[in-house]
Amino acid sequence: MVFAKENTMATIQTADGTELFVKDWGSGRPLVFVHSWAVTNDIWQVQHAHFAAAGHRIVAFDRRGHGRSDQPGTGYDLDTLADDLARVLAARDVHDATLIGHSLGCAEIVRYLTRHGTGRVARIALIAPTTPLLRKSADNPDGIDNALFEATRAAWLRDFPSWVADNAPPFFVPETSRAMIDWAIAQITQIPLAIALACNKVGTDSDTRAELAAITLPALVIHGTHDVSAPIALTGARTARLLPRCRYQVYDGAPHGLMFTHADRLHADLAAFMAGD
Repeated sequence: MVFAKENTMATIQTADGTELFVKDWGSGRPLVFVHSWAVTNDIWQVQHAHFAAAGHRIVAFDRRGHGRSDQPGTGYDLDTLADDLARVLAARDVHDATLIGHSLGCAEIVRYLTRHGTGRVARIALIAPTTPLLRKSADNPDGIDNALFEATRAAWLRDFPSWVADNAPPFFVPETSRAMIDWAIAQITQIPLAIALACNKVGTDSDTRAELAAITLPALVIHGTHDVSAPIALTGARTARLLPRCRYQVYDGAPHGLMFTHADRLHADLAAFMAGD
């Protein structure tokens, strides 16, 4: 594994002056990781270690408001988040990339492609996506009633740390260590509550159905049958049907945090996908 000295710049600046923390390791075909709601790019740390050792360039960043990036009071909409991703790719001069997203990060990838084009991207992998639309509406009758989302956000306003502690275990599997679960809780509770609320609303309300159908890049969708954060029938299955060139893989028994619980299988499937197009 080679860590190129020229790729060590810790931050880049977005159009509105927000400083984003960026990890840029090594050389080779670049993998760009976009993380999920309320955590940091460290949610991908197992994949970073594995694929850096395999000779890939690893590019990842903390979303605005998260982790080591600035915490501005604005910019928590899907267009701005996609523009931030575009800025990372441009600032780090990334080409021929595989974009790998988890949960909310998948929506950011989709919006990036439809807003900024595919010139820097070779393929995409959407892991446990929240796309195409979670919220129930007249033309999405099988979605989740918005009242449930509002009740959840109201509970956060009363006691966010308690809600996170109660809901962290289903992110994993029963045999996951207490230390790993506590690490996830610490990741989530570090985010300012106002930003957690704003980004959650982006995840529940964003409608990417038409955008997914317009993406012609090779795509991989991986989703677990025991995902309680993004139920597979509403998210992964529908996302896969909408993407014109999609390889869809279902992990029986896997939860939302399958990058930890099913890491070996995920690594093999990502490698096979990247080798096969």
